[in-house]
Amino acid sequence: MSKKNSNVILKNFFREFKDLSKIYLSFKKKLDSIKQKSYVVAVSGGPDSLALVALSKAYSYQKRAKFYYVLINHNIRKNSFSESKKVKFLLKKNKISLTIISNKKKISSNIQNSARLIRYQFLTSFCKKKKIKYILTAHNLEDQIETFFIRLSRGSGLKGLSSMRDFTNLSNKIILYRPLLNIKKEELVKITKKIFGYYIKDPSNKDKKYLRSRIRSLKKPLKQSGIEYDQILRSINNLASSEIVVDKFFQNKFKETAKCFKNKVYINLKKFMKLDTEIKIRTINLSIKSIKKNYYNPRSKKVIYLIKKLEIDKNAKSTLAGCIFVREKEKILVKNEKK
Repeated sequence: MSKKNSNVILKNFFREFKDLSKIYLSFKKKLDSIKQKSYVVAVSGGPDSLALVALSKAYSYQKRAKFYYVLINHNIRKNSFSESKKVKFLLKKNKISLTIISNKKKISSNIQNSARLIRYQFLTSFCKKKKIKYILTAHNLEDQIETFFIRLSRGSGLKGLSSMRDFTNLSNKIILYRPLLNIKKEELVKITKKIFGYYIKDPSNKDKKYLRSRIRSLKKPLKQSGIEYDQILRSINNLASSEIVVDKFFQNKFKETAKCFKNKVYINLKKFMKLDTEIKIRTINLSIKSIKKNYYNPRSKKVIYLIKKLEIDKNAKSTLAGCIFVREKEKILVKNEKK
């Protein structure tokens, strides 16, 4: 598609394509509701993120909102930088400026999780420099389902199984926003093909050494068995509704059980012991977040192991997620781990 035609599509807000217009209107409604003048858009070069680029650019023509497009080059694969340059050139043809930030630290273990953490660190820093509150990502319906199965395989509780939410606080001032969680990947691919005609194919998406890739390969056999992703999504939404109710109950229990003072949390041991396992896990996780502002909770099995140790050992002292947990006479002290 020519440069002229691609810009016509963007300026006309997808009106030429009825099916894509519905996606744009849904996207527009969501951004209208948060009323921000500027955003950071996380770009990877894949079809999902490029569709998000197209939607946000179309929105900017109508609302004149400012979007900063940022690609984090993790330097995991040899050709990652050249791919980043291709994406930059592709967007430049459509009058879209892309900022490339390259990671210089070697990622050798727990690659996908480490890359994700580094990506959000860079994006958060960029937001702070530009005084921007929201980062937009292209997480979609398939990502939601895959995350559900990943957490199911790890024994996650209700909070984990309710999967990703639209909004996640990365810090006190930066919010991650996922406006495409209800959109199917095939629709995002269609947008990208019509507007850009090209996208980067990440070979790691099919690498079976990654759990997410193995789960992604289950879609076809599940469908053949009569299990559609739409059905699974309904279950996730039901779990999310239940999670809202449970979380309200938990917030009240946390206020009764724990007290936060600067970089320390004091948990009333007697009250903590009376809680059920799910609320205990949430208490530990929120205590950690109160100190470390961590984006991801520790694995449930690690939290459960810590809880058992705190309950059994009167002199328990253990570390988890950069925090030290110390059982004292009538309380559990949680503080930052000094390195």
